[in-house]
Amino acid sequence: MTLYEELKRRGLIAQTTDEAEIAELINNGKATFYIGFDPTADSLHVGHFMALCLMKRMQMAGNKPIALVGGGTGMIGDPSGKTDMRKMLTPETIQHNCECFKKQMSRFIDFSEGKALMVNNGDWLLSLNYVDVLREVGACFSVNKMLSFECYKQRWERGLTFLEFNYMIMQSYDFYKLYQDYGCNMQFGGDDQWANMLGGTELIRKKLGKDAYAMTITLLLNSEGKKMGKTEKGAVWLDAEKTSPYDFFQYWRNVGDADVIKCLKMLTFLPIEQIEDMEQHLDSGAAYNNAKEILAYELTALVHGKEEAEKQREAARAIFAGGGISDDMPTTALTAEDLTDGAIGILPLLVKTKLCPSISEARRLVQQGGVTVNDEKITDPKMQFTLDGDLIVKKGKKVFHKVTKA
Repeated sequence: MTLYEELKRRGLIAQTTDEAEIAELINNGKATFYIGFDPTADSLHVGHFMALCLMKRMQMAGNKPIALVGGGTGMIGDPSGKTDMRKMLTPETIQHNCECFKKQMSRFIDFSEGKALMVNNGDWLLSLNYVDVLREVGACFSVNKMLSFECYKQRWERGLTFLEFNYMIMQSYDFYKLYQDYGCNMQFGGDDQWANMLGGTELIRKKLGKDAYAMTITLLLNSEGKKMGKTEKGAVWLDAEKTSPYDFFQYWRNVGDADVIKCLKMLTFLPIEQIEDMEQHLDSGAAYNNAKEILAYELTALVHGKEEAEKQREAARAIFAGGGISDDMPTTALTAEDLTDGAIGILPLLVKTKLCPSISEARRLVQQGGVTVNDEKITDPKMQFTLDGDLIVKKGKKVFHKVTKA
């Protein structure tokens, strides 16, 4: 089975500019390709997972990845898939975020001995002469065609700034520059980037008379059509300081039954035959739970290492087996300032542990019978607790949290 055939079998490929040529290049290790990452935070998140896994697969087959961080485009903001304009970032913040990215990417990509590159488009975009861009690049783009793309249609009614309108031109220039400087002949990205990627292939063709190629990756959506990687606490980050290995493991352990096989195919490096065999035997709750544990283990090992993955797997088994306590369970230590007359109410307790984002959400959860403390279901929103010993708070059937006294 060729690499391209495997990517299709795993459901990773959405759109291609020239399927036969792309297959030929990547199957024979002849692709120098890039994927862009806008440094909007100091950590990559689950939304970047697909791209990182694809880069790893491609590199394993002999192709050369270029991780392009958007030190220049990050100062503009990509309107793709957005209904509002993105917040502007300072150069100092962008540089810090780029440095954090490379450390995390190194778990997936081998940057040694020229096997991969990380470049920053700020190195060329920030020094461009505006008049030269208008003459040399702007003349290659049709405004009518740009406005026909979905990424601009979504913003049109709310107001599309000229700043954002230039994003496609800047991303296209990136591809053109990478083609010239590094022989980059291919760009990969999320399916919402299709218009920007086509702009790059067209610019290379018009300016250089050369062919370059683009392929989009299927977006990671759950069975309800929503992007995966979000929780009540926000994004699921790859940085252990922002999302603990325990919470990371638990996120994947708790994916929906309808999503587990798709995630195994798209995100893990388990043999596709093994996953398809597993799919044929999902005939019970135990089988689904086993598949979810495998998914959580494999992805935690990718991001945090095998030792941490094994640790979190054992912690999860201990907790779910009998409501037991694990040293790796998320823990909140309450101080005397958190207590009133030596006690704390269930509602502020749920907010303090971040199991609920607000008092109103906490009240609703309690009234619906979704909270257990030390194996006792709590239905009274006025319930108070003293910290004579540790409290094990359970939200729903799967989320556990330990509360101790500082």
